[in-house]
Order: sequence, then C-alpha cells, then structure tokens
Amino acid sequence: MSEGGWDQEHGAYQRPGPVLFFSNPLMSDGASDWSPVHDASFNGRPVALQALLSQGACANLATLDQVSPLLGACQRGHALCARLLIQSGAHVNSATLDGSTPLSEACAGGHLTCVSLLLQHGATPLGPGGHAPSPIHIAAAKGHRECVSVLVEHGADVDLHRDLSGTPLCAAVANQHLSTVRSLLQEGASVNSSLDGDSPLHTAARLSSPEMVSVLMEHGADCSVRNPQGKRPVDLAPPNSLAERMLGKSRGIHSNI
Repeated sequence: MSEGGWDQEHGAYQRPGPVLFFSNPLMSDGASDWSPVHDASFNGRPVALQALLSQGACANLATLDQVSPLLGACQRGHALCARLLIQSGAHVNSATLDGSTPLSEACAGGHLTCVSLLLQHGATPLGPGGHAPSPIHIAAAKGHRECVSVLVEHGADVDLHRDLSGTPLCAAVANQHLSTVRSLLQEGASVNSSLDGDSPLHTAARLSSPEMVSVLMEHGADCSVRNPQGKRPVDLAPPNSLAERMLGKSRGIHSNI
C-alpha cells in the first residue's frame, strides 16, 4: 500500500513501511467499532498512535458502549499513550454506558502515573456519581493506597458513601487491604462509618482479622456499636479466635476461651 489506511481484508491499520497494527484480539468479530486509535491506545503503541493522530484521527472516538481510546490506554497503564490522547483533546471525564471512566480504570489497575496525569488534566476525583463506585472506592477495594493518596490530594472525599460499597474504608476492610486501611485512617477517614449497619470493625471481626481489628481499635473504633441485627463486633468474630479475644478484652467481656 502506498498510502496509510485501514485494511478491511486483514483487519489492520497499515502505513508506509513495515509497521502493521492489528485490531484488539479480545474484541469479537462483531465489534467493528473498535478503531485503529483504540487498538494503538489499548496495546500501548505510542508511535502508531501519534501517526494516527497526526493524520487527523479523532482522539474521542467511542465504541457503541462509549469506550474511549483514553479509557483503553488508562486501563492498561499506558501513560505515554494517555498523554498523547489528552494533548490531542481527549475528554478526561468521558464515561462508558456502565459508568466507567479513564480515572476509575486507572485506579482499578493501580496505574499511579495515569491517575496523576488524569487528575492534573481535570479528571473529577468523584467519578460520574450515581450508584457506580467512585475512583477512591475502586482504589481502596483493590488495595492501591498510592492511588488513594493522590486522589485525596486532588479533592476526593475520604468518607464518600455509596449504597453498594459504603465508604472507601468499608471497601478496603472488606477486601482485607491493611496498608490501605492505615492510609485511609491517616487521611482522616471515619473509623465508625457503616455499610448496611455494619461498621468496619464488624467486618474485620467477621473476617477474623486481628491485625485489622487492632488498627481499627487504635483509631477509636466503637466496640460496643450494634448492627441492625443487634450484634456487636465481638459477636461476629469466630469463637475462640484471636479477634474474639481482642474484642472481648476491649469490652471487658469474660468468656471461657
């Protein structure tokens, strides 16, 4: 081919020279809306991406599900591709039909460079709102404490509540990410926040995590609080477990263990 262009027969973008860019192998044959720009962004090919953008390709192409090239780049942690797209006018707060954004995908993968880049260029740390988990909830649930810290630096609410996941602290405790729990508490997270009436300490007790119980208690977790079923944290800890002993001792509860 003497000129660059999309080769329909081979499903690839070709340009003069030996470089060949194949479409995303994870996409089905019916996903014809997955463009060469998506392909280069998702697969971390900045040279190919720069060539496409220089030829006038749009940085804001979206699939039928509203997946943008920027989201694909951030999902995979390709910061250079993300930067090229942003410089070409990519919308940093674009969202898919299910509420995913470039920032939420970067947080899910723990891609700190992408997270910082997006925030520096105006990505909202609160996410799209509604019932979708916010970026800080996602980072906390995945245990990416560095991402949590940079989100807080850019205005994320450390006590932001979502109906399905509670606060970021609830998410971190439920997924047993101790270092992230420490970071959230150091950032000022409320230790007695709740999800469906269960405090983080209830969750830590149910998971029989003495380290988590200890950290929460050190930061003032209420051992006497009862959930909607009338249970205190100690009532949820497995019998004869270290977590039960710690909670029982804190409450002055005498048992036969």
